[in-house]
Amino acid sequence: MKIASIDIGTNAIKSKVFETTPTSIEFLEGVRSPIRLGSDVFQNGSLSIEKLDELAKTLKKYQKNFLLNKIKMYEIVATSAFRDTENSEKARRYIENKIERPIRIISGLEEAQLIRLHPKAQSGSNKVYVDVGGGSTEIYIYEKGEHIIQSFQLGAVRGMLEKEDPEEWKRLEKWLRKQSKIDNLIGLGGNIRSFLNINNAKKMSSENFIERSNNLSSQKVEDKIANYKLGNDRADVIDHALKIYLKIIAGLGIKNIKATKWGVSDSIAVKTFHELYSKKISIYKN
Repeated sequence: MKIASIDIGTNAIKSKVFETTPTSIEFLEGVRSPIRLGSDVFQNGSLSIEKLDELAKTLKKYQKNFLLNKIKMYEIVATSAFRDTENSEKARRYIENKIERPIRIISGLEEAQLIRLHPKAQSGSNKVYVDVGGGSTEIYIYEKGEHIIQSFQLGAVRGMLEKEDPEEWKRLEKWLRKQSKIDNLIGLGGNIRSFLNINNAKKMSSENFIERSNNLSSQKVEDKIANYKLGNDRADVIDHALKIYLKIIAGLGIKNIKATKWGVSDSIAVKTFHELYSKKISIYKN
């Protein structure tokens, strides 16, 4: 049975389709639409009707694909842009009426908690998962049976638009000082994957990561596009994402960095998978 998920992010909207059996879930296909809701939210305070209509059009396109694939089970979640917009509830209802499907706005802490559904998140130790999105950054650490999660209003689009609060950077620094040192960082999201890809690396030492980040940030956006074939919507925000990673690398004493293709949409699909195949248990005998 096929299931799907949609992640309404701050920089882009992502949809993924999966094939499932009672004992397995396998990724089939995905699509990304760089709508950049954050440009409205962080610059103007709220989502415009024009941007909402663009979002509704994109979601309807995804739904058409679901219909063709006979997919009925899917969840739509929205993250930072919908959390922060002044017209959050009105915008949510507007989109729901357009697509005739509920949308769940998740908190930053729930977004961080969802990382635990990564298949390797709770195996091994001495590692941290970091998801730098367009509007927020989520951190997940599993250590000795304890889940440590946190969310910060620091993101690539927010940074590019110079809408980050200096106090939030201080809050991140304070939180990092309270954590134990960690050797390995696994990054989620397109920015860190793109960064490693353009450097032909699956894994980097922190020294190499810092050196190459500084090299990339010294280049103009148009040069990043020409030299590395980055899309416009990636080239203008990647430096701001890397800035957040660099702060976390320094704060936790990270030695090695790699990336994963996993994201919010994957976690939501796994959650749907468990709901689909979980056994119904009655607590009453009659």
